[in-house]
Amino acid sequence: MKHPVSQTLYDYWNGLRGELIAPRRFEIEPANIAAILPDTLILERIETGISRFRLAGTRISDAFGIEFRGVNVLDLFPDEDRITLQRQLSVCARHGAVGRFEIMASNGDRMFAHFEMVLLPLTHTRDVIDRFVGSIAAFERPAWLGTVPLVERRIVENELVWPSGRPHSMIDHRDRQAPLMPSIREARIGRFDRRQFRVYEGGLSGARDEQD
Repeated sequence: MKHPVSQTLYDYWNGLRGELIAPRRFEIEPANIAAILPDTLILERIETGISRFRLAGTRISDAFGIEFRGVNVLDLFPDEDRITLQRQLSVCARHGAVGRFEIMASNGDRMFAHFEMVLLPLTHTRDVIDRFVGSIAAFERPAWLGTVPLVERRIVENELVWPSGRPHSMIDHRDRQAPLMPSIREARIGRFDRRQFRVYEGGLSGARDEQD
């Protein structure tokens, strides 16, 4: 985790998790993460291709110019990134990994903002991972952020973090295909409006909310 918001949320989540694959949704107490609530989110995983926002903090919505509630997180990205995100979420849901993503977003012209998104698995009413608590936080906040919609969004780096050091044995049987988990992270160079980034394909790596 690079961003202080991500680190704070991860530490809180990991403290609740203990030896389990993930904490339960009802264990998340918004008052305990009050300082970062504007940057937090809850996703509900409906099926492999649908993980929709149940809520998104005000700083997230303001920064992107989107009302996120009910939006499928996969629909925010172009096809190549959608495939990457779907694959990583499947691994997170099957094996208890934490997903970390760096996002470059722009207004479609010359305004760019760089974000870190982390997605941490939760169980809800069953012993499967069907919720994620997460955060999206800007590394820098230019003066214009929140005044123009960020209509173009790309994943420029992603990785899986294993809280227990290895995949967990619990499997969500809705996803029966074995996850792709290479032992070495390989990078490719991606371009975004004349800017160049190093893109890592996912692999092994070393809320204010209503009551659902």
